[in-house]
Amino acid sequence: MSELGSDSVSVLRIISYFDELGESAANADTVVRAAALLAECPVGARWAAGTVIRYDALGGPLDETRDAEPVRHDPWVWLERDGAERPLDSVLLDRLRHTLRVAAARSGSAEGLRLGDPALLEVVLSDKERREDRVRAVGLLGLDPAREIRVLAVSSTSSVSAVELISRTCSGRLVRSVEVGNLTAVLLQDHTDSQTLADDLHAAIVDAYPTSRADRGPWVGIGERVSVYAAPTSWKQARRALRFASSTGYGRRAVAYGRLSSLELLAELPLERLLNDRDVARINAIAASATGAQEVATLEAFCVFGSLRRTAAELHVHHSTVAARLAHLETEMGWNLEDAMDRFMATLVLMIRRMALSSTELAASEVFGPGY
Repeated sequence: MSELGSDSVSVLRIISYFDELGESAANADTVVRAAALLAECPVGARWAAGTVIRYDALGGPLDETRDAEPVRHDPWVWLERDGAERPLDSVLLDRLRHTLRVAAARSGSAEGLRLGDPALLEVVLSDKERREDRVRAVGLLGLDPAREIRVLAVSSTSSVSAVELISRTCSGRLVRSVEVGNLTAVLLQDHTDSQTLADDLHAAIVDAYPTSRADRGPWVGIGERVSVYAAPTSWKQARRALRFASSTGYGRRAVAYGRLSSLELLAELPLERLLNDRDVARINAIAASATGAQEVATLEAFCVFGSLRRTAAELHVHHSTVAARLAHLETEMGWNLEDAMDRFMATLVLMIRRMALSSTELAASEVFGPGY
């Protein structure tokens, strides 16, 4: 700025400077830093959501503490110049504000489904990031900090189709997504009850991916609604709930963390312990043959529907066939399914088996590790 006058050529140079920043897809930090270098003094920007970015005259980041001013324009921008105001300071501030608005619109304030902005979403989800960095990422993504957010953990061979299915089911809600290993994290800002959302998603997935298809589709863990700045907590909850979801024929495709209650204790069990459980190993051995697989599927249906005739109707077989399959399993497992304790044992073993199968598929990406 010290080399610029107040003539029209100098004005055009400032406009061109910020236009080049806009065309380069620079983010908000880059734009504010570039403005500080041009102004040769500290420059700041503050959004109505509370996000503040400041850089000094040499391009170094400054802390975000500053006396609050009314945000008359969003974002509100300022120069922290010690001396007299320069002739073109107002032009610089006008172009800075315009360029920041362009950057924000490009980063995530558009309506509807977006599959981009992965770096910003990862900052929002990670509990290893500084809170001020999460606040900044929330603002750049266009998330409303006054509304609660929930995170979904989605497992699917086709993350795009899975997120599109969720977006259709959650019509009218803000949806953002990012791939994390072989999971997809989906952020929602909605007011739906967790169990209602789980029921809606389960029905939508079953409808789109019936059991007759080789591709059973995604399964989903649903975190609780939390403050937007506590998204890492909801993300952890969603991954916990995902361990109880399943793409097996009679498993729940979508499970809400809030519904787990005491079942969450099972999530403390390491994968190796699940795989080495004696009863799970015996059920897996039985299911290894075609006939045994039918028997295990029949047991799953019986544990869901609760009676021979209802199970037979759902499986489209005679109730005597159901009785014969269950009798053979009772002999193999040493159970009596008329006994309440043994019925509970069968349900528990099938649940642990589903958890083991799901966890085996998810473990490769270490999505349950400490990174998120």
